[in-house]
Amino acid sequence: METEQGTGEIRDTETGAGTGIRLVPWSEGDLDLLRAANAPELMTELGGPETEEKVLDRHRRYVAVSAGPAERSRMYAIVIAGTGERVGSVGYWEQTSVSDELEAYEAGWGVLAAFQGRGIAAAAIREVIAAAREAGRHRYLYAYPKVTNGASNAVCRKTGFELRCEVGIEYPPGNPIRSNEWRIDLRGGE
Repeated sequence: METEQGTGEIRDTETGAGTGIRLVPWSEGDLDLLRAANAPELMTELGGPETEEKVLDRHRRYVAVSAGPAERSRMYAIVIAGTGERVGSVGYWEQTSVSDELEAYEAGWGVLAAFQGRGIAAAAIREVIAAAREAGRHRYLYAYPKVTNGASNAVCRKTGFELRCEVGIEYPPGNPIRSNEWRIDLRGGE
């Protein structure tokens, strides 16, 4: 049985009709979703498509993370509520922040191309913010979209993250990129 994280409201950009998403813990059955997300058009901001071996390694990590303690990390499949269609992934994990070297959570997400532009990523990130807040291990949640990734930077802005600075990171390892460092206070400014 799947344990849902929560549901988020999304709106169709053409009709304005509302629907919802649910986040379900990543499972063995989500490998095909990860393969679909490895499409060249979806991986341009992330260094290009991964090899099948790397996709399988990532899948194993996602399954293990979802079986481990939620206070450390969690990966989810993004599911359209009503249809059950799996349309992306989202999660958080422990990481040291780049600019201030704090122990914190980092968030990451991806939505299949056919489902982009509908508010799905923002709805999923709102749910991840709530999950990380509930996990309670760290005060901050960071995100590091590439500076050229307008859509992901917009998701950060729409979901309450604060733009901190531009940083240099490697993603994947060995591929230097410039990213914006976004941060949200999970304790609401305590």
